[in-house]
Amino acid sequence: MIVNPTQNGWQIIYHRAHALLAAQIAGQWCRKDAPPRLYETVAAISHHDDLEREWDENNLNKAGAPKDFTQDSEQETDYDSLRRHLEGSLYRGRWVALLTSMHLLRLNSAKRGTSPKADAFLDEQIENQKRWRKDLEISETDATQAYDFLQWCDRCSLILCQQELPADERWLEISKAHDEQRYDIKQLENGLVTVNPWCFQDDQFTVNVEAVTLSEVKFKDNKSLTKALQSAPRKVLEWTFVKDAA
Repeated sequence: MIVNPTQNGWQIIYHRAHALLAAQIAGQWCRKDAPPRLYETVAAISHHDDLEREWDENNLNKAGAPKDFTQDSEQETDYDSLRRHLEGSLYRGRWVALLTSMHLLRLNSAKRGTSPKADAFLDEQIENQKRWRKDLEISETDATQAYDFLQWCDRCSLILCQQELPADERWLEISKAHDEQRYDIKQLENGLVTVNPWCFQDDQFTVNVEAVTLSEVKFKDNKSLTKALQSAPRKVLEWTFVKDAA
């Protein structure tokens, strides 16, 4: 989950909600410049974080505060859970499974050589991707472009969810997208958001995500945090994107 501090506690955005925001952004992309199999790719973007189940996991850090997803680096990887996540993605189709596999391969590639389990999982993903590309008659280039698009939308969503938009109307690089173009994002003084170069179908659109508001700073155990998350009020956060705003 994504954890942002507030004056009285924490703002929590679940990872699945962040993924849904990324899918909203993806759905706004200019159709003529979209990556291959756009609608299936949007589905993959929406569901690529379905493995995250915050109410069923330990989400307290050592200080007793809600744990942001960036604090999970020391947690041991459960490769069987990752495999079940991939199996679940196959219900939506091999294209979704292919992009999900590419995402898991990228996230875990640094673990190559750390254990036999890690190596076996990474090798499985390479073979899975080869098989699915062949079955779908998709080139590696097309698959890579679609995944680059997923990454771009994921990054754009994270910038919004993690409150990374710079002050004073300064630009922030999102990343390069599937078209090898670099894109930057900026929030204007009036709160509107723009991207340069403009890459969306419409000149203005609004996206949103739900956030949970916690009024406690510290929790005695994970059960208390989970209970608070389930009963806490929710707020819809919105961002309106505009073309060529000055």
